[in-house]
Order: sequence, then C-alpha cells, then structure tokens
Amino acid sequence: MMRAMYSGVSGLKTHQTKMDVIGNNIANVNTVAFKSQSIVFSDLMSQTTQNASGPNALTGAGGTNARQIGLGVKSGAINTNITTQGAAQSTGNPFDIMINGENFFVVSNGSENFFTRDGSFYVDGAGNLAMTSTGYNVMGWGVDEATGEIRQDTVAALRIMSAANMTYPPEATTNGYISGILDKNDTDVTSANGKVVNLSFYDALGYSYIAKFTFKQSDDPNQYSLELTELLDSENNPVDITNVTFGTQNNTQQKVTQVSFNDAAYTWNGTELTSADGATVYADLAQMFQGGVLQPGDTPITVGGQPMTVQEALDNIAAAYGYEGSTDEFLSLYMNDNAGTPVSVEQMLANVAGGGAPDPFPALGTDFEAAGRFFDGTTVAFDGNTGKLIGLGGSATQTSTIVGFSGLGGNFADITLDLSEMTTFDNKGTSTVSATNGDLDGLGTGRRLGDMIGVSIQNNGMIYASYDNGMTKLLGQIATAEFANASGLEKQGDNLYSASLNSGAFDGIGVDITASGGYMSTGQLEMSNVDLSTEFTEMITTQRGFQANSRIITVSDTLLEELTNLKR
Repeated sequence: MMRAMYSGVSGLKTHQTKMDVIGNNIANVNTVAFKSQSIVFSDLMSQTTQNASGPNALTGAGGTNARQIGLGVKSGAINTNITTQGAAQSTGNPFDIMINGENFFVVSNGSENFFTRDGSFYVDGAGNLAMTSTGYNVMGWGVDEATGEIRQDTVAALRIMSAANMTYPPEATTNGYISGILDKNDTDVTSANGKVVNLSFYDALGYSYIAKFTFKQSDDPNQYSLELTELLDSENNPVDITNVTFGTQNNTQQKVTQVSFNDAAYTWNGTELTSADGATVYADLAQMFQGGVLQPGDTPITVGGQPMTVQEALDNIAAAYGYEGSTDEFLSLYMNDNAGTPVSVEQMLANVAGGGAPDPFPALGTDFEAAGRFFDGTTVAFDGNTGKLIGLGGSATQTSTIVGFSGLGGNFADITLDLSEMTTFDNKGTSTVSATNGDLDGLGTGRRLGDMIGVSIQNNGMIYASYDNGMTKLLGQIATAEFANASGLEKQGDNLYSASLNSGAFDGIGVDITASGGYMSTGQLEMSNVDLSTEFTEMITTQRGFQANSRIITVSDTLLEELTNLKR
C-alpha cells in the first residue's frame, strides 16, 4: 500500500512538471521566436520480487517471467521544438529580420556569444546593429577595403552607422559621351556660333562644372569641328580654360568668308577703332596687346577716356566687322599670307598694335576674304552615305578624344569623350545631340559627396547603404550559426541560447545563411510556434492524469485506515 501511495506521489509531481511546461508555453504564446517545449514520461524503477527463470529440460518444467512492481513515474525528457518555423509577423521596420531556415543570429554582450531567433534589431548610439531587448551587438562580417567584398573571418560587431559610412566620397569624372543626331540643316549648326552641347562633370572634390562644347560646320557638309568654348563652375562663373588641352588647331577645313568692314559707322585711326566722325573710341590695340600678346579679357583699360575691359574692346572690333555677339568666331578667322601660311585675325591685330603694317593683309578698314577659320579642338567626320561617325581628328578609326582638364589643377581629371553613337541623319532640321557624363556603360560618371539616406538588408544578410548621390555601399553581412543538434542548445532567457556539449560548438566564424538554403526577410519577425489547441488538449490530459494519481493516494489512505481499524 505504501508503494502505491508513493507511486501516486511521483505521478502528481510529474504531472505538475508537465503542467509547468504547458504553462510556460502558453505564457510565451506571443514571445518573438519562442520555441515551444514538450515533456515525455518514463517509469521510475521497479522492485523485483522474483527473478525470471528459464525452462528446465531435465524436468520438463517451463520458465517463469520476472515479477516486478513499478514504483512510479519520472520526467523522461523535456524537448524544445526548435526546428519548427514560427509564422511571420509584418512590422514594416527595416531592421526587423526573420530567419527562414534553421540558422540562428549571433549576438554578443562583449565577452560571450549567444544565439537567437529574435530578429528585432535597432541601431544604437554608437552606430552598432543591436538587439532591442538586451542591447547585445549583432555579429557579422566586415568588408575587405582592398576588394570591397565581404571577408568571412571571426565575427565582429556590425557598426553600420560609423562616421566613415555616413557619407560617400566624391570622384572626378573620367568619361563622357556625346550622342544623338547632328542635323546639317539645323540653323544652330549652320550659324556662326554653332551647335552648343553642355557636359556636366565633377572634379575630385565633388564640385560640379559645365563644359560647353560647340559643333561648327565646315565647307565639307560631312565634317565639323568640336571645340571647347567655355567652362562654368557651379555658380555659373567662367573658369579659365587656357591650360586645357583638346585636340589641335586644324586649318584644312576651310569655309571661305567675305568679311565686310562697316565703314559707315566705324573707322580706324592708327591703332584706335573710332566712330565714323572720330568722336568716340571703341578700342585701342596698343593697350590691348602688350608685347604682341593679347591681354586677358578682364584686364581693365581706358579707351577714349572711358573705362572698359579688353574683352569689351574685342567685342567692339568684332561688331565693326559684322560679328556682333560672335567675337571668338571673328578672332578665329585666318588669311593666308604670301607664303601660304595661315595667320589669324588676332595675329594681324597684334602686328598692327606693335607698330607694324597689316600687309600682306588688307589694310584695316577695308573688306577682306578670309581663307577659313581655325578649328580648335578636333574635327568630327561622318560618312555621307550612312550618316555614321567615321573618325575624329583626321583618324578614320578614332571615335573618342581626350579633353585635358587635368591642366586646370590637381582636382581635375582628363575626360575621355566618346562620340561613337553620333549620326547626321535627317531629322527635319532639328538636332538631338547631347552630352552625358560617364561612358555608355555608366562608368566614370564622377559624383559629388553623398549623404546616407537609407539602409537596406538583403535576403543573404548583406547590409547596403544608399546615398543621395546615387551610390550604394556594402557595409557588412549578418552572420548566422548552424548547429548539428539545435535542440541541444541551452536557453539563457531573453530569447537567447548558448551552445552545449550536445548541440555542437560554434566555430567563431559562422555561415552564410543562403549556404543551407535559408534566407532573411526584412520588415518581419518570427512569431512563437506555440499551438494553443495542442497546449489546451495537453492541459486536459494532464489534469485528468493528476486527478487519477490523486485517487491512488486517497484509496491507499483508505486501505491504510481499514488496516489500522483491525485492532480496536
């Protein structure tokens, strides 16, 4: 009777333990990534009152089984249902991450690594990716500075918001291309000023500039000049392009021009350009040219008692010869001297300024026929039959040219300008030609300094930052841990696990989650895998088992009472 009573007691204790497991499961029904547990029973031990005996061949008696009386029940094992995936809960938070698969996040308190399925993360004050509940750092791999790729080494805290990651460095533009249709009937193309296209680019410090290139027509309808005419900074101020190299002067493309001097309004008096009556002085070559060299356009001079700049005086001269608003075009005209050597209008003016005569050129104040004009930059040739580009700078195979902006200083880089996609198709007198920074594959575009505007996490755990200059940067990768027996992990509270002798050890490096077919989902958290219907069913059977065991005790007590009542 005492054995039965103690068996009942063991049954009560074991069913209470099972109820504790069920209660813990139900209590954590809404705990992020909680894994439910279950308990199995095993009999405690048995008292053998008679051992088993084998059959006796001599007497013919058969064998008997052992006589054993069980002494109760005990908890056999408490198993964690760790491999069953919990349902997904959408949060919309980009730092909430759900693991799909059997891997674990690796987190650290600074001295020890733990493992968790709880992917509720945030960025702390130091810029580290950390658990929202404990503040433990999320561990992963960094980026190799030499290759820009992930280096899978011993895991370390992922500091994604470091000062170095908050901005993306600027880069100088090294490539550009001009594409589209250059229609020979376009009035801009046929004009003296030519067709202008703007190329936006950056220097090494991220400052932006606009280079103005001009296509000008020659006497050959299939050949044009491409010239760099102006460079403007981000505030629209002109930048001196004297030291910029771009092709060479080419005098073979001639466009004969009859230049007329408007003697009804202007006259020359030695080195001075005056009004017809000589009352007003518009230019003074002696002040404009010093030592035979034309002074910079912003050089101040005094002409006829009036202050002006060299550029303003040049503009007056160009207007007198019918080139108002096209001073550079006027100065690029040339005439052949007696030896057939081309000499520009600027050189002629310099000669007069130095006290020489314009001979062998026509005297100042008369009409003259220019032999052509200088082509700065490079020549652009097209096939008259196909309308496609056939060469640059006189070369039949060259489709790109280098603009030597590095001559401006250390912050600038030379730009390779590709014209291979240009054509001269008929487009009803409208040109569509335009310039774009970068090559045809988008390389060498250059960029300004970029500020971080967002962070995204890929399904393989790679973390990328995006910047307002259009760039992205790999910041690191979240590492995961994989165990041969994940059920052998020991719970440490706060949704954390630690490795045990039966789970397998963590090697300190971890694995890429995609290596085992898993992946990460952002904006989601894994819910508890507790099944309430199962838990309530187990609760009913546990309650009935507890009641039955309590009856063993009460019945045994009644039997003992009857026994004591035998003696009255």
